[in-house]
Amino acid sequence: MSVSVQKADFDVGAEIAALSAGDDGAGAVASFVGLVRGAGIDAMTLEHYQGMTEKSLAEIVAEACHRWNLRRVRVIHRVGRLLPGERIVFVGVSSSHRRDAFAACEFVMDYLKTRAPFWKKEEGAAGAKWVDARESDDAAASRWEPGGG
Repeated sequence: MSVSVQKADFDVGAEIAALSAGDDGAGAVASFVGLVRGAGIDAMTLEHYQGMTEKSLAEIVAEACHRWNLRRVRVIHRVGRLLPGERIVFVGVSSSHRRDAFAACEFVMDYLKTRAPFWKKEEGAAGAKWVDARESDDAAASRWEPGGG
């Protein structure tokens, strides 16, 4: 299980390959790559609180490992100024079975969006503004709670 918060871009193919490399028990790999949307923004700046952010991501991964039978998990989240089309986040999960891999990947991403301490500022024609959390992200994460959707 590995978590990175970094400015540097990442190689999606290499990250996916590493999830099952040398592991004959891996029967499934699921991944998600988040990109900076270009609609209405010129750039996005992501900030974090070093140490606290990594700890939060590690706790999310640990929760996923508790809920599902996972072999490997890799989370990369970029920080700094990013342009439209650039990669922001990678979540990759390997498991013996596809259902665990799919569910855990989605869970990690939903919780990352709502529980990891990142701050996002968007730059556009009207200037720069800090972006609040979206209700749709909270709703997606709530379905993983007891009694959730």
